[in-house]
Amino acid sequence: MALFSSPPQSVCILRLSAIGDVCNAIAAAQAIKAQWPDTDITWIAGKAEAALLTPLLPDVTVIPFDKKAGVKGMQAVWKALDGKRFDALLHMQTAIRASLLSLGIKAKHKLGFDKVRVSDLQQYFTNVKVPSPQSLHVLDGFMAFTETLGLQPQTPTWTMPIREEDSQWAKAQLGDKPTLIVAPAASKAFKNWTAEGYAAVIEHAIHQGFNVILAGGPGQIEIDLGQAIENQISRPVKNLIGKTTLLQLLALEKEASLVLAPDSGPAHLANAVNTPVIGLYAHHNPARTGLIIGDTMWSVLTLKPLKRRQEKTLAKCLGAPA
Repeated sequence: MALFSSPPQSVCILRLSAIGDVCNAIAAAQAIKAQWPDTDITWIAGKAEAALLTPLLPDVTVIPFDKKAGVKGMQAVWKALDGKRFDALLHMQTAIRASLLSLGIKAKHKLGFDKVRVSDLQQYFTNVKVPSPQSLHVLDGFMAFTETLGLQPQTPTWTMPIREEDSQWAKAQLGDKPTLIVAPAASKAFKNWTAEGYAAVIEHAIHQGFNVILAGGPGQIEIDLGQAIENQISRPVKNLIGKTTLLQLLALEKEASLVLAPDSGPAHLANAVNTPVIGLYAHHNPARTGLIIGDTMWSVLTLKPLKRRQEKTLAKCLGAPA
């Protein structure tokens, strides 16, 4: 049952991390603004995530939370809220740290996951349980929060305003060939493919006439995997791993022809700017990821060896004969 039959005055979103999940949650925030333009939205996010959200959501108040500061970081958020009371809190993160942070957020309705998706004792910090949708995808779970509020169901969409300076920088990196961006690493190593696998795809892409760029964050896992890939390929490629801001990476992916990545922030950022993504999801539950997500994201479920259908999908994306 919908909580509101008319737009509430204010809503708070609590989703601290990670980049990919925050990117998915943007669709929910923008859905609220689209149907309830006068509703005031405040979003509490991790520091890195807040740096991404602030320019992308100019009509949303974004409050950064320094997770490394512990209790002092929570107190800083509560002080920034200045005693404000919300009509509803969308508690979109099950981590106990997020739930403890929610204790200082005043809201009549505190929405959280139902028993299908709840974990880390989040159920004790919320008073409205959001029914889980049939789909297991995180994005559908976030959109279910908006429907529980009272919004009409809608297909998730993103409006991602790219700053001119970031757009110009990105175009300067690409050149005049179609560009494949390989963002090889997630923050957790078990999600990643092998350097040999990436190198083989890169060699094939170059043979098909693609310009190839390595991209990703500054984590040591990402840097090491990027270097290992470079050591495996016969021709040099541009390696921008750890050398871009999130906003530059977003602009780069918007200008690219195709992105290859595991379950990571770059994959979701690319999907949000409508760039086709080959997603490497071998470790995931196939009922959750499927072979096709939306209109532009493919999930390769078995990597060694590729099944015939997956070979055709990969070949189609890279322009090779199937």
